[in-house]
Amino acid sequence: MAEKISMPEVYETIDKNQERLRRYVSLLIKANEKARLTGPSDEESLWNGHIVDCAFSLPLLPERGRVIDVGTGGGLPGIVWAICRPDLQVTLLDSITRKCALVDKIASTMGLANVSVICSRSEDYAKEQFEKFDAAAARAVCAAGMLAEYLTPFVRKKGRLLALKGPRIHEELEETGGRWDLLGLSQPRLVPYELGDMQRFVVLWEKKSPTPKGLPRRPGMAEKFPLLKKEKGRPAALKA
Repeated sequence: MAEKISMPEVYETIDKNQERLRRYVSLLIKANEKARLTGPSDEESLWNGHIVDCAFSLPLLPERGRVIDVGTGGGLPGIVWAICRPDLQVTLLDSITRKCALVDKIASTMGLANVSVICSRSEDYAKEQFEKFDAAAARAVCAAGMLAEYLTPFVRKKGRLLALKGPRIHEELEETGGRWDLLGLSQPRLVPYELGDMQRFVVLWEKKSPTPKGLPRRPGMAEKFPLLKKEKGRPAALKA
């Protein structure tokens, strides 16, 4: 797997797949009329702020295997991955039925045979697909510590977690206290890139050891009682 992002290579990939990516944008705009899958609904905002942004994670994906996009919403970044990397099996996970139905229709309309859409809570589906994926990722779902808890049960040992984040990521990481070993993860590495005049990052964690006993927790627990929180120290729930 790549360890950095080459901007020329990313834009080359976008250009190569531009026709299908533009079609996805068109279908996403139509779907947005039925349910809010993304914030903006105009073509250029979706293209520049979402499609291009998601494409910057492509060099950091595994060469092959299964990947999951948790909290996919309108299919971002998962459908961008599926279009540009047909060698990957991409699962799109969301808990909102209407969104799942619309994204499933988009994938079907585009003939994306490498896409599966699952409507479920992350914690519930992680029990069904425990450590079955080579990579798990999310974009604009929640803070880094909570997000890592949601993602890690999906990923096999030696796999990786990805989070697409903005400049506040430094604060989010500071708030965790750095105890990533509690989730079986390496320390995070920030891979920067520029999106227009904005500084963006892909956050990478390597899965160093099996998922700790007790994960995934029950739905809602990660939000109510964060495992990684600087002032609390080692959480009792995951003590050896």
